[in-house]
Amino acid sequence: MNYATIKKYDIANGLGVRVSLFVSGCTHHCKNCFNAIAWDFAYGTPFTEETEIELLKDLSHPMIEGLSLLGGEPMEPENQFGLISFLRKVKQQFPNKTIWCYTGYTLEKDLLEGRAHTPITDEFLSYVDVLVDGKFEENLKDITLKFRGSSNQRVIDMKETLKNKQIMLLNLD
Repeated sequence: MNYATIKKYDIANGLGVRVSLFVSGCTHHCKNCFNAIAWDFAYGTPFTEETEIELLKDLSHPMIEGLSLLGGEPMEPENQFGLISFLRKVKQQFPNKTIWCYTGYTLEKDLLEGRAHTPITDEFLSYVDVLVDGKFEENLKDITLKFRGSSNQRVIDMKETLKNKQIMLLNLD
């Protein structure tokens, strides 16, 4: 797996100050995507053990509230496999830090079953605190929305969703 960039102090992609990892590779190709350069799975830098160590060090700072995964597409099957061991380490070392994941896939249709579901998807989702799902839709673009680009996208509280077995949106007010 490759990654496009890392932001060590990001306030745009989740609540609080976060470390954001932008992975490479996306098959959605949304019109006017903000990061189309990362569609190519070969773009960027290889995600190595050294990268993981650097990210874990960045996450150790008390002011950092958590990790945000963006892309490209973190939930592409090959990226899930590239990230799962790292997510295990993050949750083991920082159980109180949150993980946000941005995906163009939808939870019910693509991730719980469907084309992006893999043998590790359920475990992957168990580490995610907030899932922002749905493709960016140019005709539904709304710059007033918090943490999403278009009104079809949802900000899902994954812990509550998995517990209640129904979609529970995160209260952003």
